[in-house]
Amino acid sequence: MNAEPANADEAPLPDRMCIVSREVKPETALIRFARAPDGLVVPDLKRKLPGRGVWVTCDAEILAEAIKRKAFSRGFGAEAKVGPELVGQVATLLRKDMLAALSLTRRAGLGVCGFMKVEEALVKGNIRVLLHASDGSIDGRQKLDRKCASNTVIWDLFSSSDLDLAFGRSNVIHAAVANGGLAEKLLDYAQKIAQYEHLKVSGLGFQTVA
Repeated sequence: MNAEPANADEAPLPDRMCIVSREVKPETALIRFARAPDGLVVPDLKRKLPGRGVWVTCDAEILAEAIKRKAFSRGFGAEAKVGPELVGQVATLLRKDMLAALSLTRRAGLGVCGFMKVEEALVKGNIRVLLHASDGSIDGRQKLDRKCASNTVIWDLFSSSDLDLAFGRSNVIHAAVANGGLAEKLLDYAQKIAQYEHLKVSGLGFQTVA
């Protein structure tokens, strides 16, 4: 795998207040929402949409509570329309952003897929993230898991069709990403998805918290 170029340090993000809990948290722990000209509330995961924004803790249940309390209208100081699909829309966008980041690791030469290539990469070491398709077989997963280093994170967060899109090929069941900044960004995306969807991380990947 190619070495990843070092990136300049990014400035820390400011703290914001959740319109539901009124807790002040770092921007990374919240989701920004903007109000379109027609009054529709839209998620702004990249925090780049113009105009006033309001913030909600990255949690599907808290977002649902914001909708129930009509907190967006109060937060924007104007009537805000919320579509019935907003909670699910945010979940979809979070996963889409992570898949885009995973695709970037492939283009940067830091991500590989396919059982043999993943196995070879694990044997060589330097693998930070091991991904298994959630609909893949247990046998292949276990064989690769046994070759992981102690700091390798194992995920089964996406289906094979999702991984197909990220890697630009069909029938992707296993993939791996090398240590580096891009892998750490993937960890950040995964943590946000886990927080929003109430998932926990185990040796088998992400599971719904009971």
